[in-house]
Amino acid sequence: MATAYKALRIEKSEGVAEVILTGPGKGNAVGPDFWREMPEVLRELDADASVRVLLLRGDGAHFTYGLDLPAMLESLGPMLTGDNNTAFERTQLMRLIEQMQGATEGLARCHKPVIAAVHGWCIGAGMNLIAASDFRYCSQEAKFSVREVRVGILADLGALQRLPRIIGEGHTRELAYTGGDFDAERALRMGLVNQVFASPEEMLTAARATARKIADNPPLVVQGAKQVLEYCADKSVEDGLRFVAVWNSAFLQSNDLTEAFAAFMERRPPRFQGR
Repeated sequence: MATAYKALRIEKSEGVAEVILTGPGKGNAVGPDFWREMPEVLRELDADASVRVLLLRGDGAHFTYGLDLPAMLESLGPMLTGDNNTAFERTQLMRLIEQMQGATEGLARCHKPVIAAVHGWCIGAGMNLIAASDFRYCSQEAKFSVREVRVGILADLGALQRLPRIIGEGHTRELAYTGGDFDAERALRMGLVNQVFASPEEMLTAARATARKIADNPPLVVQGAKQVLEYCADKSVEDGLRFVAVWNSAFLQSNDLTEAFAAFMERRPPRFQGR
């Protein structure tokens, strides 16, 4: 991906695309550039057949401090404090929120698995981003906060919708109402993260190793598993079984299936092509 972005950096290697938050706000705080660029980046990566897994992480000492409030206020100011805060300004604000939701929704709707690797602070908007990811790793010093309530904002980028599925209603409500900070140990107990590692370096190494394992599997089967899991999240077991039966009836036959059998018989690693 040759495009130069202001708030992101993309590094691709052998089927794994690392989406790296870079700021330019302090602590990778996300401002207007990020909300404009992230949906575009995700559309491109989702359409890129060479990409099989996304790894979302932050540059430097933190995942993200959340919203870059000074930068966002430059965009939001007329919509919030104008003398004529009428339907026009309110419609503008709604469209801006919908644009911002495109970043988190792009993660959630991406056909490829998304791993979030968290170190340092993960605040506000960061919680919305990791909640939209498939699963999460963090390092021991990581700290988290659904911080919006403390700055007079109702979280509107997906955390309130997705966190109950991940950590349960009770934890979500406590975090959303208090805006309190919590550490990696509690994140693990709640089920927000799958594993905690001693250092950011160990965490990133493990996240990359997991991404590599996923990328080595048949990509269309991995993407099928994600589609089935997403469909079944709010369906009955009966509906889910019917859906996966139809899915396999349509997509089971493939060159990768033939390659899997051939590799097994020849006692060699398979080479899956996504065909």
